[in-house]
Amino acid sequence: MADIAIRPQIAFSGSPLDRADHIRADPGALAGLMNWRARLLMLDGLSPVFGDTGELVWGTLADAPEDAELVFLGLQDGKACFASVPDQGATGPAYANPAIWQAMQMLSSGDLATYGGARSLVDWHARHRFCARCGSPTELCKGGWQRNCGACEAQHFPRTDPVTIMLVEHDGKLLLGRQPRFPDRVYSALAGFVEPGETIEEAVAREVFEEAGLRARDVIYLASQPWPFPSQLMIGCHSYCDDPEITIDETELEEARWFTREELEAARAAGDQGTDLLLFPRSFAIAHYLVTWWLDKD
Repeated sequence: MADIAIRPQIAFSGSPLDRADHIRADPGALAGLMNWRARLLMLDGLSPVFGDTGELVWGTLADAPEDAELVFLGLQDGKACFASVPDQGATGPAYANPAIWQAMQMLSSGDLATYGGARSLVDWHARHRFCARCGSPTELCKGGWQRNCGACEAQHFPRTDPVTIMLVEHDGKLLLGRQPRFPDRVYSALAGFVEPGETIEEAVAREVFEEAGLRARDVIYLASQPWPFPSQLMIGCHSYCDDPEITIDETELEEARWFTREELEAARAAGDQGTDLLLFPRSFAIAHYLVTWWLDKD
């Protein structure tokens, strides 16, 4: 089997925190770590707080709002790390928040991974304070990696939604598309949620046909990326199609087109300025790594 690994570290991966699952399940051990040495990740709602040199800011548990729920993020340098659950979860698209784009461009890879994991977790708690089974209030447990309902005894766990994002290749060209909200010249790989009862391969084929009218085949997995807006796992794939005739779903895409290797290479070489035709996918997006892999694989 060919080596299809994408070696560069993908944004939001590689957290330096030890998740320390054995501590989550031990209330006594967790309580013993909630002392003056513990660190609190400072957040402004769901947005990061930046230090003077663009790093994440950490405080102590004394900085947490009164009566705030605290989630245990893990251990770093022997210190327990926590984040507090905000009053409100995400209410709009992440791309509308300038602080999110600033974080993706400023934070180191470790800080970005730490922030991404914390954001997903506290956002889930803020939006799941009531039981989905009976509607009663739920309580945080296992250090924030579970919520329990005292009324019906249901257990609820932080969720991750799987999303396929896929390259489609035909005759040495790649299919990329753009949504109406994308800035000018920005195109990306097609993507969509995996639906109940689907394999990854089936989701790729369905989404490509729904969005572009193409029949994808020979789907292979390449790489994945945690995407904390709100809590997704992007599953990067590659596929082929035989008939290049595109029929876009205008409720999903504004445009989709085939790009030659030369067009993509020119956009990559042009860096942040891009070409008149295309801005190469940004480095914090898995599409960047997928297209880079395709350009470099031969």
